[in-house]
Amino acid sequence: MALLNHARLNTTLAALIGAAALCTSLTGCAPLLVGGAAMGGAMVVTDRRSSGVQLEDETIELKANQRVRATAGERSHVNVTSYQRQVLLTGEVYNEADKAAIEQAITRIDGVKSVVNELAVMWPTSTSDRSRDLLLVGKIKATFVDTAGLSANAFTVVAERGVVYLMGRVTEEEAGRAIGLARSVPGVAKVVRLVETITPEQLKNIKGR
Repeated sequence: MALLNHARLNTTLAALIGAAALCTSLTGCAPLLVGGAAMGGAMVVTDRRSSGVQLEDETIELKANQRVRATAGERSHVNVTSYQRQVLLTGEVYNEADKAAIEQAITRIDGVKSVVNELAVMWPTSTSDRSRDLLLVGKIKATFVDTAGLSANAFTVVAERGVVYLMGRVTEEEAGRAIGLARSVPGVAKVVRLVETITPEQLKNIKGR
């Protein structure tokens, strides 16, 4: 059984690393976000958001990226992740004015519930730095997949300069397990909890949809 689990972990991680390598070859590719997307043919997509909220999040991200470009142009490296209409901003900006202006612009987008502004005022990271973050997310998600009783697709994972952000709709038990697993992965400097906590009863209702 141990050998089987190890082989399954290696297979999943290899697939994620391959996706990361492809992503880093593309200009302007955002960090690897693995949440509602299926990893391999055997994994079932289980997004705990309603279809309407998923569409809203996609629309928010599209509009937000447009506003980032209009506000900061090529001066910044900003990644936008929206989950349950909570927007996470990660990356690097030229100065505090850009950081504040980007947040204000995104706050005004219809449907945005809140903005978590984690932008750093510093020189943009290199391609190799971003590649390390992509691989870090892959390792974390592979660890989630290999953990019995934990729904890896319930989490969206973002990594920026070794800091890991966890988003999703999960129970307190799921959140605690995921945070502990993420912290155990070599290279993780910090784990930031941004999940929406639901009760076991709410989870049963979601699964019964």
